[in-house]
Amino acid sequence: MPEKRSIPLSVPNLSMDIVENIKDTIESGWVSTGGKFIKEFQEKMEKYLNVERAVAVQSGTAGLHLAVRVLGVDRDDEVIVPTATFIAAVNPVTYMGAEPVFMDCGDDINIDPDKLESFLADQCKMVDGKVINKKTDKEIKAIVVVHVFGNPADMERIMEIGAKYNLKIVEDATEALGSYYTSGKYQGQHCGTIGDIGVYSFNANKIITTGGGGMMVSNHPELLEKASFLGVQAKTDPLYYQHDEIGYNYRMTNIQAAYGTEQIDRLEDFIATKKKNYKLYKKAIAEIDGLSLLPFNQGTRANHWFYAVIVDQDQYGIDRDELLRKLNEVNIQARPLWGLIHQQKPYLDNQAYQIEKAQYFVDHLINIPCSSNLTEEEVEIVVEWLKEFKK
Repeated sequence: MPEKRSIPLSVPNLSMDIVENIKDTIESGWVSTGGKFIKEFQEKMEKYLNVERAVAVQSGTAGLHLAVRVLGVDRDDEVIVPTATFIAAVNPVTYMGAEPVFMDCGDDINIDPDKLESFLADQCKMVDGKVINKKTDKEIKAIVVVHVFGNPADMERIMEIGAKYNLKIVEDATEALGSYYTSGKYQGQHCGTIGDIGVYSFNANKIITTGGGGMMVSNHPELLEKASFLGVQAKTDPLYYQHDEIGYNYRMTNIQAAYGTEQIDRLEDFIATKKKNYKLYKKAIAEIDGLSLLPFNQGTRANHWFYAVIVDQDQYGIDRDELLRKLNEVNIQARPLWGLIHQQKPYLDNQAYQIEKAQYFVDHLINIPCSSNLTEEEVEIVVEWLKEFKK
């Protein structure tokens, strides 16, 4: 029987080098929403991503909320979103009083550009340069694109579709920091830097962490200027506390940024480890009938944030749910794909267009340990248990 060892799914990779930064925040007194590390972290992100401006925010969700607001999404508008994603990619649409329209995924779990184009061509009409949903008679303002598991979506197709229909593009790159394109029109460009606004997350399970927090990027500085203004309670006159709009407390703290400035310096090392472990998994899992490791898209350098195994019950002998239970029983943390968002209670009445492939992944996909400090020995233990559970 394989060794029993607790192996988490995805945990932070922290260094004691961060302590000096934290000490600085304490000694200076700048522990909250001001201080040098916020500016330093933003500048490092700008340089790494080769963007004109980056704005630190309280979370990836906060960044998405600000993105849809500054892009003009308003009450009773509609936004096209994927159903195969975490719900935080969709909720900000409803924060604005708008409605999501759910789209299926392709073989890479990212939004399906073929169905996206089909929906816009067959189910919508153009009126005075605006996209009107024939079913609801509401205007569609934007598309939210999620790079699922750090796997770059087909941005060439999506940007072409967006331009054709005058739709704004929000890139949810919360899982995709470090992923970029190696060929095609966007060769060398990072996920999150191609649409109108991109958003990253530094939650504890992401490839780098600030314990929480996020970052907005754009090559449209006027959009980020507005987002930054709204994120600090929309102070028109900070001295006399005058506010002409409704704003939010969406600022990143200096302590969080103190983590980020150190973490981003280690990002490429984290990605190298994730790529190495992915290759180890891929070679070993290829020898287990009934299991396959989902590939990352060609023409990209993915950050390999999460590894996804597809379970074929007929060949493997047990279904995905039983494998999920068995792995967790031996303290190997594994998880299924998120529940599809159009099937969640708040969104049951929303329009969903030809959802087919996404359900397949819900039924067959499992994520296995993938931390950036996962050791080769731990990969071998996970693989041995996958072999052990095969019937």
